[in-house]
Amino acid sequence: MGPLKLFLLIGDPVEGSLSPAMMNAAFRSLKLNHFYVAVRVPGKFLGDAIAGAKKMGIAGLNVTIPHKIAVMRYLDALDESAAAAGAVNTVKNDRGRLIGFNTDGQGALRNLEEKVGSVRGRRVLLLGAGGAARAIAFSLVEAGADLTIANRTVSRAKELASLIERGLGKRVSFLPLNRDRLKNVLREKDILINATSVGMRPKVNETLVTAEMMHEGLIVYDIVYKPLQTRLLREARKAGAVALDGLGMLVRQGALAFEIWTGRKAPVRVMESAAKEELKRVMG
Repeated sequence: MGPLKLFLLIGDPVEGSLSPAMMNAAFRSLKLNHFYVAVRVPGKFLGDAIAGAKKMGIAGLNVTIPHKIAVMRYLDALDESAAAAGAVNTVKNDRGRLIGFNTDGQGALRNLEEKVGSVRGRRVLLLGAGGAARAIAFSLVEAGADLTIANRTVSRAKELASLIERGLGKRVSFLPLNRDRLKNVLREKDILINATSVGMRPKVNETLVTAEMMHEGLIVYDIVYKPLQTRLLREARKAGAVALDGLGMLVRQGALAFEIWTGRKAPVRVMESAAKEELKRVMG
């Protein structure tokens, strides 16, 4: 089986994460002598945690809220996926060098296109401009989507739009998260993606968009997976829209991280089954 390799999820909070169950199931499936554990790391200790992981020979890390952007300064190099998105969710220890990757964008894109087909030419409204949103935005535009970004702090949406335009040479629109503006814009959109934490447990009754703002046939994709059926998705069904939950993105971004670390094809179905079972357990 080879020597034991240890992988970590770092973030704050990490309690109730589905990733350990999902990743350890994948390792067992391929009979790899690997183990994955979640560790809470407050922001003030992030630099120490990364230095410690490097010294201890930790084989790889996943990085979650709120460290996806801050972690970059502590790494030795960035893969193109992380450099473009300006955020990291996966780190590989390559013989003592910590290299940052971002699998969020491709994970979301793969899952979305599995469900609804190519996004090329489709008009997408993306809510949020944080770590996950940045990665998703780049992947959408690379895949040919016509993107608009909405964020509470409009300067962050503008900054992300500018980064994409400089990096990919494609124009991206942006606007503030204002209900009236969103309602008007959504009339002409094909896909709505929530890449914020709004609606996440414990604030399960919150949503940025309600049924009367949507139209029939709109594809509504929420990257939140706790709970699996968010209020946004319930509102989508009320409006006759297509409602897609965030578990698929979690699994696909995890599968990409697995492949970066191991060089092996990820057992996606095993990971999906383990994630679903763990979600049932943590949600009671």
